[in-house]
Amino acid sequence: MSLQIGSVPYVVGRPLDWGLESAADILYQQAVPAELVQGLRDSKLDAALVSSIELFRRPGYGTIDGLAVAGQGTVDSVQVFLRRPIEKVRRIALDPSSRAAAALVRVLLAERDGGAPEYLEVPAGVDPRTADADAWLRIGDQALRETWLEELSNWNPSQVWTQQTGLPFVFALWLFRSPATIEPLLPEFHQAAERGGTAREEIAERGAQELQLPLACLRKYLLEQCVFQLGAPMSAALECFGQRAQALGLTREPPDHTPPAHQRAPETNGEGKVTCPD
Repeated sequence: MSLQIGSVPYVVGRPLDWGLESAADILYQQAVPAELVQGLRDSKLDAALVSSIELFRRPGYGTIDGLAVAGQGTVDSVQVFLRRPIEKVRRIALDPSSRAAAALVRVLLAERDGGAPEYLEVPAGVDPRTADADAWLRIGDQALRETWLEELSNWNPSQVWTQQTGLPFVFALWLFRSPATIEPLLPEFHQAAERGGTAREEIAERGAQELQLPLACLRKYLLEQCVFQLGAPMSAALECFGQRAQALGLTREPPDHTPPAHQRAPETNGEGKVTCPD
């Protein structure tokens, strides 16, 4: 029986799913992150490349170690575009396609001097840029367009996260519902990532043509900003994000990566930056 596998429609997904659509026993489809999450929850998908916050909202998911869409510094496909300086922003419209990025923005601004801003949940199909807000969160290929083709002020959540924690941020990862079902196909996912890693130049060229963006920008994004095979730091990054999101009530269940009770909760260091336990 073929397995239903979902991935994101953005160029950033291709280094992880390169060639999966041609694999035997896989029915491949694309959808925005919020729809992929719902597909997993409704058992319409067996595995999907989804927002990392979902790992902490529903128990029982399996993951594929090391494979992720992550950044360690600026990532141009996740931006908060500003109509006023970030310290003066009082209302942010959230991209309806986003889950992990929306949670990350809430985490990072929770301890802002003057208090956290108000968040506007924009309905699916509505452009957050049109909302009555001081700023809007944008993800995916449209964020790349607005970053590179328009002169817009922005605040980059991935960059701020790494400055605060010293860790990468995992935006998306493969989640699957049944380990027994997906385990025979794990080599397919690793092989897709290997193919995608080798093909990033080609992916950048295709992306530049499809999005009508400068090739140099796509190359910088895919080859320098994004990390797809994260290795050991993936676990620590997810654990830290899960702890901080849970502390704000952004998860429905305790994270799978909850540390033992004797370990410290996240705290601020001497410079006022939030740190997570080792």
